[in-house]
Amino acid sequence: MAMRRALRAYMEVLRLVRRLPPETRPYYSKHARENFVNYRELDDSTSLDELLQRAYSHTAWVLSKYSVDQSAANKLKQISRG
Repeated sequence: MAMRRALRAYMEVLRLVRRLPPETRPYYSKHARENFVNYRELDDSTSLDELLQRAYSHTAWVLSKYSVDQSAANKLKQISRG
């Protein structure tokens, strides 16, 4: 179940990356992949909750940096809250 939730979050982050300016997409998609790969062995659900919340916060910050409506991240917010 935790793996499925993490994969849903990862797919949502990649979907949101497509809303960014084209020249920034490779950097942010690579950054997202590296972060999710680094934590793929995580077993503790509390740690997963914290990581997904951090992923949401960072994604919201990046969206605001590029003037993308943060409400686009609502689905990621729901995933990160369990």
